[in-house]
Amino acid sequence: MDGFDYTFAGLPLHVLLVHAVIVATPLVALALVFIAAWPAARRVLWLPVLLGAALLLPLGLVTIEAGKWLEQRVPPAPLIQVHTAQGEDIVPWLIALLVVAAVVAAWAIVELVVRRRALDAERPTIGRGIRVTVGALLTVAALAVGAFATWTLVQIGEAGSRAVWEGSFSDDPLDG
Repeated sequence: MDGFDYTFAGLPLHVLLVHAVIVATPLVALALVFIAAWPAARRVLWLPVLLGAALLLPLGLVTIEAGKWLEQRVPPAPLIQVHTAQGEDIVPWLIALLVVAAVVAAWAIVELVVRRRALDAERPTIGRGIRVTVGALLTVAALAVGAFATWTLVQIGEAGSRAVWEGSFSDDPLDG
């Protein structure tokens, strides 16, 4: 963090990156639920979702570091301290999204390999009961992790927006 200038075009990088994290986290979570629940989508989209989750983690970490950098450059305020204290709460959920995405991707690869082997050598495929059970477990895991990641992000974002906007605007339009 020391020595790195967390600005872009004169703006604090945290202000720009936070929007990407706010959009990407629920999007990756939703896509993860989608591919966990729907085998046809999993066959096609497992790699883009895995890459999205893999990129989301470093994006979140850089956003946190940029926030720490910004905190040192604004006057101390209780609302900023609340936001900063909550900022790192998203990290375990971003890791969990990546882990679930990796497990879903691994299951998609297993399904693909078994299907190809079954076609080539007339070997048995994965039983329907196993496919349904694994799909259900992956869907529940994706729903839980996605919901908690999104909820944590909402709490952090709400604290950040309060830190920036509370008391800094008028309820009535200003003249001029």
